[in-house]
Amino acid sequence: MAILNDFCIPENRDLSRGSNFNPRKDYREMVVGIGKIIFRLHDCRSLKEKRKIVKAIASRLRNSFNASVAEVGANDIHQRAEIGFALTGNDRMVINSKIDKMFNMADNLGLAEIIDTDMEIMSL
Repeated sequence: MAILNDFCIPENRDLSRGSNFNPRKDYREMVVGIGKIIFRLHDCRSLKEKRKIVKAIASRLRNSFNASVAEVGANDIHQRAEIGFALTGNDRMVINSKIDKMFNMADNLGLAEIIDTDMEIMSL
């Protein structure tokens, strides 16, 4: 195997000028999508009630999208929750679509009001 700009190329691959070899298209990259959802929890009077709502939202997102999901902030504020998640794949458009669907599902659950969302997609 030869190495060309951090890509491994099979030995029998023709790299001459007329070749249509494109390492960016022929070898997939790793795509990581991360996101955060900030919720307002109405009528939530204790941390125990908050934990129940956050656990329900996180488990639904985790099970539906096979994503890593956790509460990432506002741990001591019982009327606010911040949930973060991460997805990996090899297609940027698929990851973007899944993140949008996660935002929509979190909103459609109706357990809490979404007040802010944030996302970032990185290619490695």
